[in-house]
Amino acid sequence: MPIARKFAMAAAACLVALSPTAVMADTYPNQPVRLVVGFSAGSTIDTVARIIGDALSKRLNTTFIVENRTGANGMIAARTVAQAKPDGYTLLVSNSSSITVNPLLFQDLGYHPLKDLAPISTVVSVPFVLSINPENPSTKGIESVEDLIEKAKSSPGAVTYGSAGNGNLMHLAAAQLATMSNTDMVHVPYRGAAPMQVALLGNEIDFGFDTLSGVPHIKSGKLKALAVSTKERWRDLPDVPAVAEVGYPDFDVSFWVGTFAPAGTPPEVIERLNTEIAAVVEDPAVKERLMPQGNILTQRPDEFISKIETELEQNGELIKRADIKVEQ
Repeated sequence: MPIARKFAMAAAACLVALSPTAVMADTYPNQPVRLVVGFSAGSTIDTVARIIGDALSKRLNTTFIVENRTGANGMIAARTVAQAKPDGYTLLVSNSSSITVNPLLFQDLGYHPLKDLAPISTVVSVPFVLSINPENPSTKGIESVEDLIEKAKSSPGAVTYGSAGNGNLMHLAAAQLATMSNTDMVHVPYRGAAPMQVALLGNEIDFGFDTLSGVPHIKSGKLKALAVSTKERWRDLPDVPAVAEVGYPDFDVSFWVGTFAPAGTPPEVIERLNTEIAAVVEDPAVKERLMPQGNILTQRPDEFISKIETELEQNGELIKRADIKVEQ
């Protein structure tokens, strides 16, 4: 090979190695990283974000700061990240509602889940727990899903359920149960899962598809679990049946918590974050903290994208069947 050609190839290789994205990937992160969460402190999404942020801070020697921007079923946080500089220093930790439900219900999101956000990885997959307050006079005597449905049938429009917001998967789960059981139940939206749980404990609503943060209240007797939303029982509540076991075999609703960057973030940074998240969740101490939040589930970015595309289609069918509409 001529010497001049060898020199040109070597020079080109050096330019690639010194390109801005390559240098950024090598030095990333070298300043604090914001983890924007669209749900309240104490929610599953917030808890997962803090566990992952703490683990990444220790592993990468850079502070990962959780910032809660609540409201609009996570849309405010998602919009914030979609409009942020695509440098890897502003990330979104979200549940599936913001990504695979909101686009199907709201016309003016301010973001597209796949055009304006770059999926990094899922972290956990989580069932809901259909729960009531045993001290609530309105649900006195209810011991099962069948009892709840019977009450709803005998008093149309009297049974209320809460959710983390209009169009949230908690909302979809309860609406699907109402549709499958041919009952009329009233939806009461809150600004996140934690406020919904407070309302359940305070007898403001009759039931809710709560997150796993309610399990300690169930074990203490403050809440009573009637069923879990996935087809498999939850390991911490082995005596609680799945909704699918009690007359609704097609009922299967869960949500995931995942991480995103703004679209246009260098692929090398996305890859670095994906690799580091997959590594920290395997740490025994981190795994111990994550397990109560759900089943640990990490995916490659392309797998995550495929999951989002599939869920958009499935949730679209669910929303149509349940005839769910929200005020714009």
